[in-house]
Amino acid sequence: MGSATTEPESPPPGPRAPRIVQGLAFLAARRPVMTALGRRYGGAFTLDLPVLGHTVMISDPELVKDLFGTSRDLVGRTRPNLGEILGPGSMFNLDGDDLFERRRLLLPPFHGKRVGHYDKIIEDEVMREIAHWPEGSEFETLEPMMRITLNAILRAVFGAEGPALDELRRLLPPAVRLGARIGLLPEAVRRDLGPWSPGGRFREHRRRIDAVIESLIAEARADADFDKRTDVLALLLQARYDNGEPMSDAHIADELLTLLTAGHETTSTALAWAVERLRRHPRLLSRLTEEVDAGGSELRQATIWEVLRTRPVLDGALRRTKTRIRLGQWVIPEGYTVMASIQLAHEAEASFPDAMSFDPDRFAGTVPKPITWIPFGGGINRCIGAAFANMEMDVTLRTLLRELRFVPTDDPGERASNRGVAFAPGRGGLAVVYRRTADPVTESATASPSERAGYRAWSGGSKR
Repeated sequence: MGSATTEPESPPPGPRAPRIVQGLAFLAARRPVMTALGRRYGGAFTLDLPVLGHTVMISDPELVKDLFGTSRDLVGRTRPNLGEILGPGSMFNLDGDDLFERRRLLLPPFHGKRVGHYDKIIEDEVMREIAHWPEGSEFETLEPMMRITLNAILRAVFGAEGPALDELRRLLPPAVRLGARIGLLPEAVRRDLGPWSPGGRFREHRRRIDAVIESLIAEARADADFDKRTDVLALLLQARYDNGEPMSDAHIADELLTLLTAGHETTSTALAWAVERLRRHPRLLSRLTEEVDAGGSELRQATIWEVLRTRPVLDGALRRTKTRIRLGQWVIPEGYTVMASIQLAHEAEASFPDAMSFDPDRFAGTVPKPITWIPFGGGINRCIGAAFANMEMDVTLRTLLRELRFVPTDDPGERASNRGVAFAPGRGGLAVVYRRTADPVTESATASPSERAGYRAWSGGSKR
């Protein structure tokens, strides 16, 4: 694993273009540029980027394993990061021992067994949303998926309904969009320079959100059944550090906003990608529908893994060296950013033969390896909501396939669009759906001409 070293500096090679040129290329066409650089330099190369500075990109599994296993005394958080937007109490803003202690408090509510309690909440929100979906006409699924994930996580986090949660439903989407766009930018852009500045607008969003969260904290403490509650808010209010001290209300507010932000946009974007992929793979869509009707889930889980592999929502897992360290054959100087590239790790032919194809059957009878499949990062910074996100995708897809028929398409795949932090389908994950009836023969007989054309394509379909 990574270790401190006194050897001469020797990071991996990379392009020699000026920082501004590399930065513009990274911003304008990040995904294709990264693919091209990966093919040229292999599993490790160095870039010089605005804001991040000297950045070592790694995708070789052994280097990824080294990075994720490196001591928190040697590598830490990058600056800037989303934690500086979400507040000093956000896990995204903590490092070293402070991060370790906070994760210990936050992990229990998101333990794999506990998240099963939220299954019914997810299904309720999917059913409520799809009741308004149009039949037979094309529509974007990204925004509906965002409503599903936002409502679901609000209920799971706060364990209640009412005016306060309605207010958060209204306040959070614009705050998340703005925060995602300015969170990784220089401080000058994030600074509060008045009500018309990006930083000023975000501070006003945050002031209103904090007021609602404070009221919900007070309500939770006053609840006569507080000790019986299983929502995340109640569990955090009951949590204690090793010295017996509770989290402060301010830090709880920061963490709740972090959970809502991180668990809302990323999962909804992955679900929109799932719809985009399934419509272009009609045989898989048919198999998944049959599996749902039979009460199975193995293929659906493999499909979720393959969606997250081929259409990663995030770029990578970032660290910053606190001292000079060794990763494999490379020596990384102090103050460098190191990114485990999710995109390049998932495109590696050595890890995933025919990697550019969408093929969930590659995961049949197996599970992804944690150093080659890294959509949730790894090590001490691995996403604590990974089990919740997987469960949310599983329940949502199960419910959609049970209730709706998705019309296949032979349109080209949607390109990835950068929304600030997440990469979403460029056209919003377009779908055409019909309600399912009890009789498959009737379904086919009453289908529209365009839908029947889609059915005729069910026996074909590319893996691309």
